[in-house]
Amino acid sequence: MNTNPRDVMRDEGIQGLGNQDGSDLNADPLEDSPIPKQILGNAFPAMAMFHVKLRKEGIDRGIIGPRDSSCLWERHILNCAAIVPFVSQVTKELGVHTVADVGSGGGFPGLVLAACLPDCDFTLIEPMERRVEWLQECINELDLRNVTILRDRAENIIAARKRHDISDYGMVPASGYAVVTCRAVAPMTRLAGWTIPLLMTHGRLIALKGRSAQAEVEKARKSIVKAGGCDPQVLEAPVGADLESTHVVVIRRR
Repeated sequence: MNTNPRDVMRDEGIQGLGNQDGSDLNADPLEDSPIPKQILGNAFPAMAMFHVKLRKEGIDRGIIGPRDSSCLWERHILNCAAIVPFVSQVTKELGVHTVADVGSGGGFPGLVLAACLPDCDFTLIEPMERRVEWLQECINELDLRNVTILRDRAENIIAARKRHDISDYGMVPASGYAVVTCRAVAPMTRLAGWTIPLLMTHGRLIALKGRSAQAEVEKARKSIVKAGGCDPQVLEAPVGADLESTHVVVIRRR
């Protein structure tokens, strides 16, 4: 398997915007760096292929923006991988290895986490057909055998659980998930109600957020409590050496 993203791009004829000297203006500065492999370990081959697919198809298919192609490793793939230790800690603590990713979109963070945590079972919850098609392609091409996709809205699943009728959602555990993850889905005032009710007792919401995470949590405290959450924390998650850390909101379900 060719796992160097630049080599795979060359082999598949993927071209970026180049200078006259042949250099690529959209080149990802971490493409030739050992950092992604050091951080991702055994997940690196799959994520190298994911990186290539994103560079090749992501913009045209509306998965990433034009400016994203030059920062896919740091701002997207490695940024998502930063919450691997948080997810792993909770699943080990609870002895349950079920994870739901709400609003998976292009696969952030769900596909990245699934590659890094092969012993966990992931459900990617995404309502948009074109994104579901993308996710299924990625699952197949990356050979991620611990992932299923649920094309629906989290609100509908939560409503079914309240009615004690999840017969239409066979992959949803009756007791709820150990972990729910999300990234760039909605402000915490809305996100709390879309995610926390999917959790089992003492499960955790682990949400990747920006620098305004603390302000979001403060504004959403009533929504968090109403949704069944408690003990909200805003934590800093290291991404890697010399890379900007990210912010994570962790909320426990009562």
